[in-house]
Amino acid sequence: AFFWLVSLLLASLIWFVSVHLSDQEDAKLQYGLLVFGAAVSVLLQEAFRFAYFKLLKKADEGLATISEDGRSPISLKQMAYVSGLSFGIISGVFSVINILADSIGPGIVGIHGDSPYYFITSAFLTMAVVLLHTFWGVIFFDACEKRRYWCLGLVVASHLVTSGLTFLNPWYEASLVPIYIITICMGVWAFFTAGGSFRNILKCLSCKQEDDSRVMMYSALQVPFED
Repeated sequence: AFFWLVSLLLASLIWFVSVHLSDQEDAKLQYGLLVFGAAVSVLLQEAFRFAYFKLLKKADEGLATISEDGRSPISLKQMAYVSGLSFGIISGVFSVINILADSIGPGIVGIHGDSPYYFITSAFLTMAVVLLHTFWGVIFFDACEKRRYWCLGLVVASHLVTSGLTFLNPWYEASLVPIYIITICMGVWAFFTAGGSFRNILKCLSCKQEDDSRVMMYSALQVPFED
């Protein structure tokens, strides 16, 4: 989360300086600088995600050195999941905290003809971003470990596309639907990257069914004793 905050700070400084060095009366230029700031923020987030991967690799080597069996107690996949989840949570907090503060009032959403679904769509968008950062973390770390640069490129590209789609708001249908399609695709990709398979899903479901049948059998056996 700290690494994400540092990336946001640097992106904010770049955008702040660029705005003050430009013509602030030019609306189109300021909008372009806002898009530029969002793109810079995405690139810095991914750069700091890579820096955090390198830091964790160094820490992993140190943990393996001092362990009894010569192996790290934490796997790379666990690190990737925790890292991505932390990026997502802190990103979601920053995305929604001002919106939640404004929701207290005063005022009514949509009173001037704007969309009345602003808060609910913001909540769904924040949820998608949190999930995406988690999925991106898993895919990104695996790509760095296996040196699959095309995977890194897809993660960065999908992050840029997701960020760019938010500029379509308040046309929420055009932004939320593609973002959730990207979220589902990234989730499936991250699932298989983390070692998941259809066989594991079926096995999990079968175990649940076996547990339910055992509970029902146990309950049936208890009935005569209770009588």
